[in-house]
Amino acid sequence: MPKISAATVPEHRAQQRAALVRAAVDILAEQSAAAVTPAAVAARAGLARSSFYQYFTSSASLLAAIVEETFTTADAAMSQALDAETDPRARIEAFIRTELDLAAQGVHRPAAALMRADLPGECRDRVHELHQVHYAPLLTAVADLSPVDPELTAQLFGGLLQAAMTAVERGADPEQVATRALNLIHRGLEGEPRA
Repeated sequence: MPKISAATVPEHRAQQRAALVRAAVDILAEQSAAAVTPAAVAARAGLARSSFYQYFTSSASLLAAIVEETFTTADAAMSQALDAETDPRARIEAFIRTELDLAAQGVHRPAAALMRADLPGECRDRVHELHQVHYAPLLTAVADLSPVDPELTAQLFGGLLQAAMTAVERGADPEQVATRALNLIHRGLEGEPRA
C-alpha cells in the first residue's frame, strides 16, 4: 500500500487533490490555461503525473473543478454575510466588505486568473454564469433602492469593487479600502435619480 501523508486515506486524497488544484491555479495565474497540463500540474504539486489522473480526467476537467470550487466558496461566504441583512444599503455594505475580505484571503485569485485565461468555451461560459450569480445580490440591492438604471449602477459599483479588490490583493488594508469604497458608493446613491 502506498504511503499516505494524512491520518486517513480520504484525508490524504483530499490533500493531494487540493495540491493539484493549487498548482493549477498558480500555473494559470503565472502563465495561461494552455500551460495547465497534467504533467505541469503534477510536477508543480510534487506528485507523479499518474496521480493527476486519479483526480481529474483532463486539464479541462481540472479547470472546470476550479471554476466550481472558487465560486462555491465565495458564494457560501456571501450568503452567510447577507443572511441577516434586509435593508438594501446594509446589503450593499455587507456585499462590499465580504468581497474585500475574500480578496484579502486570496479566495478570488483563481476566479481572477480564470477570467483572464483563454479557457475552453464551456468553461468560459460557466465562469461568466457563476460570476453573474455571485453578483446578483448586489444588483438586487441596488435595484431595491430604485435608481433609474439599476443594472448600469450595479456595473459601475462592480468596477469600483474590482479596483478595491485589486488594491487589497496588492496589500492595502481591507478596512480602509472598504470604508473608502463604501463612501463613494453611498455618495453615488445619494445623487442617483430615482425611477
